[in-house]
Amino acid sequence: MADPNNDYPTVIGPDASFKGELKFQKGMRLLGKFEGEIDSKGDLLIAEGASLSGDVKAGTVKIDGVMTGNLEATGKVKLSASAHLEGDMRTARLEVADGAMFSGHVVVGAKDGASKTNGQSASSAPKGKPTPTPEPAVAGKR
Repeated sequence: MADPNNDYPTVIGPDASFKGELKFQKGMRLLGKFEGEIDSKGDLLIAEGASLSGDVKAGTVKIDGVMTGNLEATGKVKLSASAHLEGDMRTARLEVADGAMFSGHVVVGAKDGASKTNGQSASSAPKGKPTPTPEPAVAGKR
């Protein structure tokens, strides 16, 4: 089993409140309050009871607490049952537990645009003639 202290060597404790810009290399565990901007390739854990207000760019982000702001993750975003996220999100992968709260817009997938369709609809319907829709059945009519 992975040691959470090695995964998240930077910690903002439960009694701490931090305001400003934050950068870290490996991972950070937020147990207290943070207001500002985070820009990192490392992973971020917002623990239950913790709150973050601001924009975040990071690797994998796990939210057990509260976050208000825009989130961009190059890895996975995990919203646990206790998570509350308000803001727009862009991530490569998304995992949402039953009970998690999210309010905002989300884009899931590769950022490189490989999933774009050059302005065309990504519909799976075959091209050509449209399929006629059957008329609805009316009671008493044959």
